[in-house]
Amino acid sequence: MPNSIIISNKIKKFNKKITVCGDKSLSIRWILISSLAEGVSKAKNLLISEDILATLKAISKLGIKYSRNKSICKIYGKGVLGYKYKKNITINAKNSGTLGRLILGLLVNSKNKIKLIGDTSLSKRDFKRISDPLSKFGSKFKLNKNKNLPLTISGSSNLRPIKYVENKGSAQCKSAIIFAGMRTPGTTFIKAKKSRNHTEILCKHLKLPINIKRKKNYDFIKVKKVNKIKSINYDIPSDISSSAFFIVLTVLTENSMLTIRNVNINPTRIGIITILKKMGVKIIFKNSRIYKGEKNADLFIKSPKKIKPINCPVKLNSGAIDEFLVIFLVAAKANGISKFKKLSELNQKESPRLKWGEKILNKMGIKTITTNDSIKIYGNPKLIINRKITINNFLKDHRVFMTSVIAALSFGGLWKIHDKDSINTSFPNFLKIVKDLQNK
Repeated sequence: MPNSIIISNKIKKFNKKITVCGDKSLSIRWILISSLAEGVSKAKNLLISEDILATLKAISKLGIKYSRNKSICKIYGKGVLGYKYKKNITINAKNSGTLGRLILGLLVNSKNKIKLIGDTSLSKRDFKRISDPLSKFGSKFKLNKNKNLPLTISGSSNLRPIKYVENKGSAQCKSAIIFAGMRTPGTTFIKAKKSRNHTEILCKHLKLPINIKRKKNYDFIKVKKVNKIKSINYDIPSDISSSAFFIVLTVLTENSMLTIRNVNINPTRIGIITILKKMGVKIIFKNSRIYKGEKNADLFIKSPKKIKPINCPVKLNSGAIDEFLVIFLVAAKANGISKFKKLSELNQKESPRLKWGEKILNKMGIKTITTNDSIKIYGNPKLIINRKITINNFLKDHRVFMTSVIAALSFGGLWKIHDKDSINTSFPNFLKIVKDLQNK
């Protein structure tokens, strides 16, 4: 079968209810923490994507068994010292930066050398940002070109706690340090710029020795060594990052309404909601509830009559970092110039996403002015595309693919979008939901 799709027609107005896949961040964290728990942990609605399958395979390499069927995944934990594995094993994180970085925090006390590899995209990403602080605990690293995968970690049986300042707003780096602190005698101190806090919430729910003080711009976190973790049963809510594509499709499709069921609305993840509301979009949380410390709700979205431009506050960046590509599509239809600043972290993702945002918009006929960390988007409320557009060579970045599909459905034109199998990384049934929305 061809690994590309052709889209030649705009989507027609719709009024539907959908359910998207389980949250990727929560799915990976549940697997990793359950691998250290005592006894059997069970999850419903676990995302089954390449990133999650890579995570399950990683813990099996460390001697932890799991089983899964269509509805439930079970992990058979052996406790915090339960990892048993052969010498010179290799863990393949595939495309997952979350897996690649977080698991290193759990391996700081590994007795044998462990090699970490990834796909072409992940192998281009910066792992020195995590090997540097983890080496201060006592682990040793050898990296390709002193920065990239493949890398080798040699753990230490004589770990020492550290003081660490995380100032990039990277939840992956923060979480890896938390995991390393859980392995280390004494108290590890972390000053972390605001970012996703799923790790902290799950640790607090499990009553692990972690203390958090929240200030305006930073969180101050203390982590002590963990001796025991209870098994955890989890019903994974839907992913806000996956929902974002259909939120934006609704925004850009006149006279449309959409309800997305049971979405995780953790305040550190809903930057896209705040941004779109500032741009005049109506989004309502319905049936809000707290589940194991996480906020979940049904989302109701209604397409606006007009879209306002935005000078996006920098403080919203970390909460929308995975959604900016589709946010840029909304700015493309705004009545005026939208400005986004301090987005260099976008280029630390699966592809240089800020550059790809510019490329997609320019192919659509939208004027932009970009620097290495900012973009101005000159919106055109009357934009209709009548040209051929090809999207390829984007390092199989799943979000570039899905953003291109939303652009094609929203603005028209004849689009050929390559590497459709990239969605298997995070959202395998993305195109099925698209088809459901196209059907009356």
